[in-house]
Amino acid sequence: MTESLSASHTPADSPTRQHLAAGQAHYAAGRTVEAIAAFQRGLEASATDPASCDVIIAELHAKLGNCYMLAGQLSVAAASYKAALRLAPHLTSCWCNLGNALLQTGKAQDAIALYVEALKLNPKHWPSRTNLVQALMTARHFVVAKALLLELAEERPQDSQIQHQLGKACFELNEVDAAISHFERAVALNPKDADSLYWIGGVKQQNGDIEAARIAYARAEKIQPYIRRKAIKSPPDFRVLALYAPFAGNTPTEFLFKDVAYDVDTVALIGAGEPDVAGIGEVQVVVNLISDADQAEAMLPLAARLAKTFGKGVVNDPDKIGYTTRDAVAQLLPGIPGCLIPGILRLNAGTDVSEASLKTLLPFSFPLLARPAGTHGGDDFEKLGDCAELAQFLAQNPESAHYVIEYIDYASRDGHFRKYRFIFVGEQILPYHLAIGDDWKVHHVTTDMANQPWMQQEEASFLENPAGVFSPANYAALREIRARIGLDYFGIDCGLDGDGNLVVFEVNASMLVHADNAEFPYKDPAVHAIKAAFDEMLRERAGLTPRVISPPLSP
Repeated sequence: MTESLSASHTPADSPTRQHLAAGQAHYAAGRTVEAIAAFQRGLEASATDPASCDVIIAELHAKLGNCYMLAGQLSVAAASYKAALRLAPHLTSCWCNLGNALLQTGKAQDAIALYVEALKLNPKHWPSRTNLVQALMTARHFVVAKALLLELAEERPQDSQIQHQLGKACFELNEVDAAISHFERAVALNPKDADSLYWIGGVKQQNGDIEAARIAYARAEKIQPYIRRKAIKSPPDFRVLALYAPFAGNTPTEFLFKDVAYDVDTVALIGAGEPDVAGIGEVQVVVNLISDADQAEAMLPLAARLAKTFGKGVVNDPDKIGYTTRDAVAQLLPGIPGCLIPGILRLNAGTDVSEASLKTLLPFSFPLLARPAGTHGGDDFEKLGDCAELAQFLAQNPESAHYVIEYIDYASRDGHFRKYRFIFVGEQILPYHLAIGDDWKVHHVTTDMANQPWMQQEEASFLENPAGVFSPANYAALREIRARIGLDYFGIDCGLDGDGNLVVFEVNASMLVHADNAEFPYKDPAVHAIKAAFDEMLRERAGLTPRVISPPLSP
């Protein structure tokens, strides 16, 4: 059966057909609101129009779904496509579009099944095949995605976008050389492909080839000084300008900026000169992503100057990021009732770190912790028992500054260590995760939580009701920390000691929030609450009224 819908057998003066034609004219002219109204009137008319039939009604539902997709109303679009498919299940494009709607609402696995249905009807349907790749990548089925992409590349060897996607798939499979080769092929096919050049820069930087990374970034910047990510709706609600520095720590935004109703133009600050942003045009919100004050000390003044040129409010003012180094936070937060701030000593590169010198420098006793400045996570982060151990640790990386940190025992009564993460979004304090381990150095990914149901149950309870764990006094301390730090979006890793005091480990805007929680699905509501709060904060900064008024998620 042919896919195309046709109402040619319906009389031209049929009210249903007239509304359909009017809706199509509005849609073609970009008048989405008027098109929706016309298609809805067509559906209403079909109930009493004797000339109406399943074909024309299905077409109205399908066209209405397209309008809702364009307007960003994804759940309503999905309902329209389902209504069309109930009447005309042979519609390949409708199956594909329904898959698109689900993919954009985070239901990648369900979208995969819908693209497969489309391909059963038409195995060569290109949109279904390419969108299936996106769904497979989102669901982290990278081996299958790569195999499908190789098929597509054979059919269209001159398609630069297929090569770009192959580069991303190979990167996720840790096939670094192949990833770079595909990105380079994409650039060869499309010399204006700045996105692939940015990827080449990122991959080479990650592999330690800094000079090659700089060359790739510089080439990309000449082609396009900013990376444009389009909204999922047209027109977008507003436009965001994001500032980041490839060779410094940045706020992770892969999840935060995914499937949003606003355009995002991201500008890379690579050298000392200001990038050419004349082509960006009007923006409503500036978001500074440069977040690691140790790594980005030289870039923050440039970011501050650039942010001010747009005359808009700035989320995470670069001037305030400088106060989030570990030693600066230790100086900023003391005196908060019920809050313990470990003492921190910064040792710059070149400092005499002999045992004799350390004995005169250290303001606190052993054991203590040490790590290179500008690092996160558990790498190169150790607990040391005496000056000899500390001197040996510091000597391993003499070119780096180091932080020496007072150790505060935060073990719970059951002997386990619990590290909590909250994300501050505007005025909200939202729980992100709880990591439970049997050692002081706790990171969610290195714990045994995936194999311990009781740990998962405890984390789920914390995420659902953090006030059941953190007392009013603890929340008062968190609110004071938010006020003193002064950023719009940042995170805190903390614990609770045996007396219920808040123990601060780290406070900065570099903390990761992601939705890759297949092993911990109970985390999804908390993760999506953070993203929703972030979207609403930007919307309010853009001068728009909130879309949803929800009760606060923190005391």
